[in-house]
Amino acid sequence: MRKVLVIAGPTASGKTSFSLEMAELLPGEIISGDSIQVYRGLDIGSGKIMPAEMRGIPHHLIDILDPGASFSAADFQHLARREIGKCPSMPIICGGTGLYLKACLYDYRFEEETEESPADEAYEQMDTAALYAMLLQMDPAQSEKIHPNNRRRIIRSLTIQKRTGRRQSEIVAEQQHAMIYDAFIAGCTQPREQLYDRINARVEQMFRAGLQAEVEGLLAQGITFASPCMRGIGYQEWAPYFAHACTAEEVKEEIQRHSRQYAKRQYTWLNHQMPVHWFEPDQPADRDRMKEEILRWKSQSLSG
Repeated sequence: MRKVLVIAGPTASGKTSFSLEMAELLPGEIISGDSIQVYRGLDIGSGKIMPAEMRGIPHHLIDILDPGASFSAADFQHLARREIGKCPSMPIICGGTGLYLKACLYDYRFEEETEESPADEAYEQMDTAALYAMLLQMDPAQSEKIHPNNRRRIIRSLTIQKRTGRRQSEIVAEQQHAMIYDAFIAGCTQPREQLYDRINARVEQMFRAGLQAEVEGLLAQGITFASPCMRGIGYQEWAPYFAHACTAEEVKEEIQRHSRQYAKRQYTWLNHQMPVHWFEPDQPADRDRMKEEILRWKSQSLSG
């Protein structure tokens, strides 16, 4: 069974730095587990690592799609598994998109939620807030896995229930999600207030780096806020600004708020869905402990 190291955790928790360190130590190659970093041109808002920061370490599933393309967990499953199969050293998946990680690592099937299946037309006519309120009532468990602004996934879940008569969360729960790799999942964590401060500072840096200009450039290419790439945090919040309904400062505050909320959901999801070995990468002793655990796991794989 192929060994795969996973470095997970909420946004701004220190995943990128630790993934680079482990890729040099093991050695390994890094596979991005982020749902927005696959798109070219969405650099600042997604916190994408730049080539100059990669230390010569191969990175995969970054900048592989034009911003107008669609990308799903099923697509990630296929591509990430392909990269794992080709990797000549230790595959290291780094990212915080929980469903993507589970789709790759587990025997997770997507027959009930294929992108090719047409969405129900009645839902297409409704606004996103009303759709999410409906999902909260009809399938609370599934609503916890979907961001309130992710219109495509909300409609997909509601459509599945309308056509099958069953909640999507129930369909998913019945699947035997067995791990298909020998994966070690290292979870980066921070004290809550410290993490929130890091998130706020990170968003401030995104604005200084030119996030608004990045969004303007995407819109100039014909990308809209209904495009799949623009549904991520850091991009969707700009819609009211360009509709002249709020200020840039208000956009920044919304991105910070949504990022903090998302971090909380990431913790909850990972804790319930995967066997995570948590550690605080900012604490040198804890960071060293985690490195030792990973090296022991690697040596066991070689001897076994």
